[in-house]
Amino acid sequence: MRLFWSLSALVVASSSVAAFAPASTNGVVARSSALHSTVAAADVKAKQDASFEKLRAKDQSSGAITKDDLNVVFEDEHIVVVNKPSGVLTIPGKDSSNPSLNQAVFERYGSESNRMDKMVVHRLGMDTSGLVVFARTNAALRGMNALFRTRKVTRKYEALVCGKIEQDAGSIDLPLMRDYENPPFMRVSTDEHQRALIGLDVDEVGKKLLESPKDSLTKFEVVSREDLGGSDVTRLLLTSITGRTHQLNVHCAAIGHPIVGDSVYGCNGEAAANGGLDEADLPADKASVELQQAIAGVVAGKPMCVHAKSISFRHPVTKEDLSFESDASF
Repeated sequence: MRLFWSLSALVVASSSVAAFAPASTNGVVARSSALHSTVAAADVKAKQDASFEKLRAKDQSSGAITKDDLNVVFEDEHIVVVNKPSGVLTIPGKDSSNPSLNQAVFERYGSESNRMDKMVVHRLGMDTSGLVVFARTNAALRGMNALFRTRKVTRKYEALVCGKIEQDAGSIDLPLMRDYENPPFMRVSTDEHQRALIGLDVDEVGKKLLESPKDSLTKFEVVSREDLGGSDVTRLLLTSITGRTHQLNVHCAAIGHPIVGDSVYGCNGEAAANGGLDEADLPADKASVELQQAIAGVVAGKPMCVHAKSISFRHPVTKEDLSFESDASF
């Protein structure tokens, strides 16, 4: 049986931002000075600064990885496909001294441009393991960027989520926005939360917070229903159709089944609970708070259970159809 989750199905007021929002420019909603936000810019900025400090500290804890540690799945003169371990940054971020997969790949293979940042075509979160593609040549960089931009790359993720999902397959179609209450994290976008931003100045809170809601679609298939330390969990195969920031984490949380070990969007996490939705808006088979807490206790100190399992695309230069798979460690 298939299930389709959307904002209307969850009875959440949201989908038509155009009904109240001013026109947008380059994806950023224009804010009229005649309108006043219900959110204080100073409060948002203070929360952003505190969160960014925590994130910088986390980035500095990235696991050290050398060129000899790389688990290379495929390589040719144009691209490299590597299996990233959990706990390692894909890119170093603003602090170039942070250990990263990008640095190790660059040290082993180099690039035509002689710049490590010109190898990056996509990334995985630090806590996510799995397949990452890097470009070695300028032609491959241009080609891979075009493939991702036109959604011609298929990525599937394996994840363990809290609770027992009753449906065997389905789709989660919920637009996402930056969460001004818990910046810089994401949440499901609603009319109420979009209206609260009207009147904020981009110079005070930044462009990303004021971006229009992003349509976001995730497809899922149940692989198995399992037991973890006496608690119900479900193993899913997730396909991110739109590839938004933290999309899988927010979508799983928003259907009441956060990813096991997710310290941000899961139980007692740093982001809004339930992807920002009210408890009453969640499906009937949602994992209870008590169950989520029990699972959190079992996996405390262990990596989050999400893995970039497969990636398929046409080679950006040779035009050969490629597909790679990697087994999850959980």
